[in-house]
Amino acid sequence: MKKMIKKVLFAAICIAQFSLIQANTISETPISKVNYQKERVPKSVIIKTKKFKVRIDKQPNGNYLYQSWGANTKITAKPSMIISNGEYIPDGSGGNYYFEFNNNGTIYQVWRNYLTASSKKAPYTLVVIDTNGNTVVREDAQVVKN
Repeated sequence: MKKMIKKVLFAAICIAQFSLIQANTISETPISKVNYQKERVPKSVIIKTKKFKVRIDKQPNGNYLYQSWGANTKITAKPSMIISNGEYIPDGSGGNYYFEFNNNGTIYQVWRNYLTASSKKAPYTLVVIDTNGNTVVREDAQVVKN
């Protein structure tokens, strides 16, 4: 009988330890992913597509500013477009995100592509959606300055 009690107690202790390890692992995982995302968002980035250069800057109020030029124009020139009050929007748990700007109903999105199935995928993508919901521009972009 003593041997049976010892075996039951030993099994209970093993199960309790395993449960504590599992609970600890589950609670730590989401926190590390959130920290990963926060570390990757730059305060300022300049990207270049085939047709455009785009600069995105974080403003003191926490929103983002979008400025764009033609691809062959220097960014010291006056921007051809400026949109304020942009948002940072996380996309999933792996670090991807995008910035979104609304210019009189036309949506400008700059996607950061951390996770992708292709190693040849550009680090950013510019997407412009017109007021009818149609995508009118989708261009991959490289970082000019980060």
